[in-house]
Amino acid sequence: MATVPEGGHTSVRSMLPILGASTIGTAIEWYDFFLYGFLAATVFPKIFFPTLDPVAGTIASFTTNFVGFLARPIGGAFFGWFGDRVGRKSTLIATLLLMGIATALMGFLPGYAQIGLAAPILLSILRFLQGAGVGGEWGGSVLLSLEYGDDRRRGFWTSWPQTGVPVGLALAAVAVLAFQAIFPGTAFESIGWRIPFFLSVLLILVGLYIRLRILETPSFRRIKQEGRVSHIPVFEVFRHYWREIILSALLRSAEQAPFYLFTTFILSYGVKTLKLNSGLLYTGLIVTALFSFVMMPTYSAISDRIGRRRWYMIGCVLMAIWAFPYFILLQTKIAVIVVVAMVLSVSLFHDWLYGHIPHWSWRPVLHVDCSVYHFHVGSLVHLHGPPEGVCRQGRR
Repeated sequence: MATVPEGGHTSVRSMLPILGASTIGTAIEWYDFFLYGFLAATVFPKIFFPTLDPVAGTIASFTTNFVGFLARPIGGAFFGWFGDRVGRKSTLIATLLLMGIATALMGFLPGYAQIGLAAPILLSILRFLQGAGVGGEWGGSVLLSLEYGDDRRRGFWTSWPQTGVPVGLALAAVAVLAFQAIFPGTAFESIGWRIPFFLSVLLILVGLYIRLRILETPSFRRIKQEGRVSHIPVFEVFRHYWREIILSALLRSAEQAPFYLFTTFILSYGVKTLKLNSGLLYTGLIVTALFSFVMMPTYSAISDRIGRRRWYMIGCVLMAIWAFPYFILLQTKIAVIVVVAMVLSVSLFHDWLYGHIPHWSWRPVLHVDCSVYHFHVGSLVHLHGPPEGVCRQGRR
């Protein structure tokens, strides 16, 4: 079983099992979430909305994608309550199972040609369950690292579960590229797209094995022993921290809205408007994820030194400036320049803002609930998901 000494300085070596459990599980869940987003931009309009023209089919497909974001605050609320009542470890196991089962079922789902309108309805229901799983996963995973780590490097510790995003992004892109090569043309649209969803089952088994080996966090064990477990954390969060929820959700617009432009919209825009090869775009996402895995904890470690508020404000300005060069570079349609634009958009500008966000939410008794409301409400407001760091112990 993985344990970490309570209090004082926490070494990287002692944190490795915890970081591994939170990051790998998070990566698996984001693999499932991104896989859907990729196919919603390319395959699902033909499979589930064939009666609509291409533009309307794409809009309908992205609408089902939005259902996942709508579910994230709901999943965050439920699993936040569950995590603050039962524990972080149990929450992480439950969210992993929910996401894995919903994703695997998508692989079995018949298309519109087989079952008619029931196909997109069932797809939306499964996407909702995916969103609920991600909603609970995020808060539990970052808080696992936060509660085991020390305060001096809080931004650095909590950035590692965040790296599950680029890892999941890369895994999903690799899976799509691989099975497009194995099942070229119409074969991918008939059977090839389903196999990456089936592979989720194997990834879930790996995640469960790792997470079952860790212990409950010291903070939660102490709260439970002292009888300070909140009975209705949802109401307490909104009663005492509603201002922080609204402010932090709006704050996240600087990184959340651009991220889905950089990773999902780019597929539809690149293929249909710029006439770029989808393989180039998926390759660009893989390269982007590799850089992001390094840059995210690096930026977060810097924020530990110079202060998160100053670091975030600088990043917001850089993100605003980047909007215009980004599209100019894409419109060159030169492969190398397009990939460079994709890499810079995420690994420089987005990661500057994203990695250290979990540090902003810490209130042990309401830990999971406080985390998820900021992250997932912010995501939903900007068309992608739930909230994360609402309650903060201190201000910088």
